[in-house]
This record gives sequence, structure tokens and C-alpha cells, in this order.
Amino acid sequence: MEQPDYQQQRLSELQAEYTILLEQLLDPTVLADPNKLREVSKRQKQLEPIIVTYESIRQSMADLEVAKEMLSESTNIAEREFARRELEQIQIDLEEKENELKLLMLPVDPNDGKNVVMEIRGAEGGEEANLFAKDLFDMYCRYAERMGWKIELLGSSPSDLGGYNEVTFIVKGKDCWSKLKYEAGPHRVQRVPITESQGRVHTSSATVAVLAEADEIEVQIDPADIKVDVFRSTGPGGQSVNTTDSAVRLTHIPTGIVISIQDEKSQLQNRIKAMTVLRARLLKQEQDKLIADQSQQRRSQLGGGGRSEKVRTYNFPQNRVTDHRIGLSLHKLDKILMGDLDEIVGALAADEKARQLSTSKP
Repeated sequence: MEQPDYQQQRLSELQAEYTILLEQLLDPTVLADPNKLREVSKRQKQLEPIIVTYESIRQSMADLEVAKEMLSESTNIAEREFARRELEQIQIDLEEKENELKLLMLPVDPNDGKNVVMEIRGAEGGEEANLFAKDLFDMYCRYAERMGWKIELLGSSPSDLGGYNEVTFIVKGKDCWSKLKYEAGPHRVQRVPITESQGRVHTSSATVAVLAEADEIEVQIDPADIKVDVFRSTGPGGQSVNTTDSAVRLTHIPTGIVISIQDEKSQLQNRIKAMTVLRARLLKQEQDKLIADQSQQRRSQLGGGGRSEKVRTYNFPQNRVTDHRIGLSLHKLDKILMGDLDEIVGALAADEKARQLSTSKP
């Protein structure tokens, strides 16, 4: 059960890197630099389970040789049976550890551990699409509550019947990126709208964008590249709506990205929230450049929001949710809308790992 040469070399490199990281965590210059300390600590935590599992495998391989020797030297039936059972158990444990190591050595998502900025927009279907956008927002709020995450509203544009033309919010908590990243794309709903007098089922859609929150260190923005406009808030709200110039619109001149936030009464608070969304979008853009043109990547995530494009369908008459990426259908729409996304998220995560394993070196 020797490791393949390419993997053995990689493990040796990671072990050497891990040793250096441990030394750096004791270095006064690193300890005095919060940014460097955070970077080193994050990498050390990423490598630790790999190194621990690798060391455990090496120990099991040594135990395996001892067990083989015991079996060959056994002089009676009882001793041979004991040695045989010991050998079989070590082989089972070793196989489990090697499978675990394969998973641990899959490429690390650079956004793991980050908070998540989500944008939901009503797409096709008029007011029904906006109402569905509100349903999706409520679903993610309930899911976040179940997971112990916190949600902060960054901006919203309510629609006439209580839905959302669009809503932007940030989710903060452990592992929120690793679970919510699968939500990106067009979501389709099939149901009888409240505006339908004939009882006919309509199909509408909303788009969900999932962005990793970026801090100022990861995305540095030149103030000269930002055009700032302030204006009066519009739509439902408190007494400050339409009376003060508290709403903020940021235009990032090099990319043309425009962010408008008006939910807070304070212009400063709206500007801070707008910057959070802008940094997240710019980080996403930089990451997209590594794999594809940004506009193509965004289309692959959001599509046009059309009814024929979808990652998931919510069918109310059949109480069914279908994730089209993995062909999973669950007849518990009511529970899923209440935030029970565990089964869907787990299946999508398992599918991603299976695909990564299938494309890794043999």
C-alpha cells in the first residue's frame, strides 16, 4: 500500500512546508504582524489534518509489517488466528485512512472559511418572480438560523406585493461558503401565483449569486477609481425615506460595476455596505480570470434567468424540489423552504468530491 511516487513527493513537500509554518508561528516578527499571522495560521490549519493523517498511515504501515512478522512466526493455531485478525484490522484501517488522505489532498477552495455575500433577484415572471425571490431569501435566513450563522441585510429593493426586485445580504459563520456556494444560479418555481384568478400553474424564476466576502487586504481599491453618488431613498421605509440624501451609489470606473445601497438611514453605513459588496464582486472577478472570461463565468453561474435555464426547480403542486445538476428530487418542498437544505447540500458536496477524485491522478 505504498503511496504513488507523485503523491509521496507531494506529501514530503507538504510535510516540509508544515514544519516551516510551525516555526513561523513562534517567530516574533510573524506574531507582531496580524496579517502575516493570519495567513500562516490559516495555512497551518489547512495542512494539519493532511499531516496528521499521513503520519497515522505511516504508523499503520509499520504496524502492518509487525503483524505480518507475527503471523509468519506464530507457532500455534491460537497465535496465528490472533495475528491474522490483527493483520486484517490494520489493513481495513489503513485503507480507510488512505481514502481519507485522498479527500484531504483534493484542491482547497480558496474561499473556504470566508463569509458569503448573496444577491437574489426576481428574473422572469413579473411580480411572481419577485415574490419567489422573497421566498428564497426567507429560506436562506431559516437555513442560516439552523446552522448558527448570522445574516446582515446589505441592500434591498422591495416590490409592490411584498417581494423583492432584488435583495443583497451577507452570511457570517463557520463553513457558510462551503455549503452556500452550491446555491448559485437560476432557481425556477412552478405554482399558482396569488395574482392568478383561474388557478393555473405558472413558471417563474429568480437568480442567486454567491460571492465570497473579501477584506481590504485581498482587494485593494484605489479611491480615485470610485465614483460616489448620493441620492434620496425610495420605496417603503421609515421617515427618512425621500427626505435625506442617505442612499449611496458606487461606480467602480475600471470595471463598470455599480452598487447601490439605501437601506440604512446613515449615508456612511450605506457606503460601508456598498464597499463590502463591491469588494466581493471584484474578488469574484479576479478569481474568474483564472479559469475563464468574467462575463462567461457570470453567465455560467447566473444564466439569463430564463425559465429554461435552471439549477433547481421548486414545484409546489407536487411538493417537490429537483436539483438538475445531480438529478436529485425530494418530495419535501415545505421542509426545504423552512431551511432544511442539508440533504441537497450534502448530495452536491458529495458529487463535487466524486468529480474531483475522478479527475485526479490515478
